[in-house]
Amino acid sequence: MDFDFTWLLLSLPIAFVLGWLASRFDLRQLRFENRQAPKAYFRGLNFLLNEQQDQAIDAFIEAVQNDPDTQELHFALGNLFRRRGEYQRAVRVHEHLLSRGDLSRADRDRAQHALAQDFLRAGLLDRAEAALQKLEGTHYENAALLSLLAIYERSREWVQAAAVAQKLDATEQASYTARRAHHLCEQADEQISAGNATTASAMLQQAAALAPDAPRPAIDMAALQLRRDDANAAFATLRALSERAPLALPLYAAMLQQAAVAAGHAGEALALLQRRYEESPSIDVLEAVIALGGVPPALPGALPSPDDAPVPRDGYIAHLAHQPSLVAASRWLAGERFEHEQFHPQVQRALDQATRPLMRYRCAACGFEAHQYFWHCPGCQAWDSYPPRRVEEL
Repeated sequence: MDFDFTWLLLSLPIAFVLGWLASRFDLRQLRFENRQAPKAYFRGLNFLLNEQQDQAIDAFIEAVQNDPDTQELHFALGNLFRRRGEYQRAVRVHEHLLSRGDLSRADRDRAQHALAQDFLRAGLLDRAEAALQKLEGTHYENAALLSLLAIYERSREWVQAAAVAQKLDATEQASYTARRAHHLCEQADEQISAGNATTASAMLQQAAALAPDAPRPAIDMAALQLRRDDANAAFATLRALSERAPLALPLYAAMLQQAAVAAGHAGEALALLQRRYEESPSIDVLEAVIALGGVPPALPGALPSPDDAPVPRDGYIAHLAHQPSLVAASRWLAGERFEHEQFHPQVQRALDQATRPLMRYRCAACGFEAHQYFWHCPGCQAWDSYPPRRVEEL
């Protein structure tokens, strides 16, 4: 049987037409998908600018599905998830980016940094630490060191914090000497608690040499010297500090008074405190003066007449002449006798209750208040953010 070539000749044009139609269909589909991706991207951007994060996320997810190779869409989507608190989804996005073999070095470092931020915001400090350590030697190294420093300070790992702060200090982009001195003081506190006073003293001396103008190393050293019954050394330390850091005197005025009494230098301490009080009145300095049996300098007419010898309690009246103070008024009234003395305890309790919040310290960075003075704010983790004065005096 002979083969009929007629059918072959007819099938060639038909195959060509079918191939051409198929290619046109694929091309249209490709063009449609390419148009859909930027449309979804711009729609998501518009939602983002209008602070409609839910709709923006939906639009970006659609754009990523249409164009899964676009890194910028993944970064935008991951950052949106993190801002919304959906840290698990943000981690998945950035881990997916890191798993891609075609990612450039710069984008890989960027994804690693974003992943570390996801762990930080989620409170997964161990995983954040591991992610940040992988950024050493990259463009994000300085930012990673700052984040590591915050992690170590928050978890009170002072040895690691000191090492990171030293690296940051070496970059010369900012000075971290004061913070490194704080780290040494914190380590000294731990050594004191463990009974290693000699090691603690060496650390405090190192901190003082590192930040000679910072008041904390000297204050902590004086406290350690008092614990070791060396009142003369403690008084000498605080007397020298009063010349370098007079504004911080309210923080250590009571300790100065205690060391002076124990060392037999009460008269010298009283003169020093009275002089500093005259320069900058403070309730803490006032109480130290009164504890030493003195009265601070007063404005004319603030104290009883010269015929009546002033007593230490009159110091509160002298303080009221310098500045209004509910605390000073309450302390003065506590020692007074009145016609209706039977009601005095109730009135005094009410005044003490009212003045208790006024004796707090307040962080200048976040407003966190505490009766104890903090060098490291427990609210915002800032250093040296507490003024050395009570809330009433701010």
